[in-house]
Amino acid sequence: MEKSELYMNGQGKATATNQDNHLELLLFHLRDEQQFGINVLKVSEVIPCPTLTKLPDSHPSVCGIATLRGESISVVDLSQSIGRGRIYDEENITGSVIVTEINRSKQGFLVDRVDRIIMREWKEVMPSPKGLGSKSYASGVTQVEDKLIQILDVERIMAEINQQPIVLTDELAEQIPEAARSQRILVVDDSSMARSQIIKTLEQLQVHYVTAVDGKDALELLRKTNTADAALTERINFVLSDIEMPEMDGYTLTKALRQDSNLKHLYILLHTSLNGAINTERARQSGADAFLTKFVPDDLAKEVIKGMQQYAATLV
Repeated sequence: MEKSELYMNGQGKATATNQDNHLELLLFHLRDEQQFGINVLKVSEVIPCPTLTKLPDSHPSVCGIATLRGESISVVDLSQSIGRGRIYDEENITGSVIVTEINRSKQGFLVDRVDRIIMREWKEVMPSPKGLGSKSYASGVTQVEDKLIQILDVERIMAEINQQPIVLTDELAEQIPEAARSQRILVVDDSSMARSQIIKTLEQLQVHYVTAVDGKDALELLRKTNTADAALTERINFVLSDIEMPEMDGYTLTKALRQDSNLKHLYILLHTSLNGAINTERARQSGADAFLTKFVPDDLAKEVIKGMQQYAATLV
């Protein structure tokens, strides 16, 4: 394993230092020599594949349930879930399970083998090439020793497996003051699945929105839209942004907005699958107004309502 400020400790747990503008990736293999990556901040530990208990009527990609220190977690065959063939064999249990903490829950992903941990700057992470096709599960790519590493969108994988409907509590939409309904929200997320989830939430709130696919795209759009002479009805008032994005992450976007005289007063909500106090503190330090872990529709709606109300109050 490469020496890095990020490492796996003796208990198999992922450990990371707080590095602005950097992404630490755990590299692994599925069924061949192609390498994939996952953000180490999502990884709690890596363990040999344990004996799993199969659940009836479960999704085909779910191998079963593992018990870790008294806690039950489901384990997904990561290779099968992205259409690359099955790894799990009940008769010959091999491979490693990457235990993650994303979207407020623990989840295990079975891989063939784990390789090492590397560090990259966000500007070295590019959007997924169109040549990978619409069925690609890569949220971004980066180059390592002349090899293209695909960073997997594990949130999209779990959303497809769980298929939970996005339905808000009825009274939430009624809490938005009429003065706030003229506001426009910019949704910034590199994941098409995440953008779709957010949009379905905002449509139930009946608020106006536009979208951007990463921080760089969002900054360019805002600078074109929120000019000094732009009409109030044409401006964007609220930025709802992911954190993990190619080229420019959410923290960097937030800092750039706070340094721009035409954009520094925007309300900024950072919405991410990353858990933990470290990310909350980094969001605060970057200048965000609020931080929320994905993805609970009612919680997102409440944060949007709160932000719109606070912004509307500044205009009185």
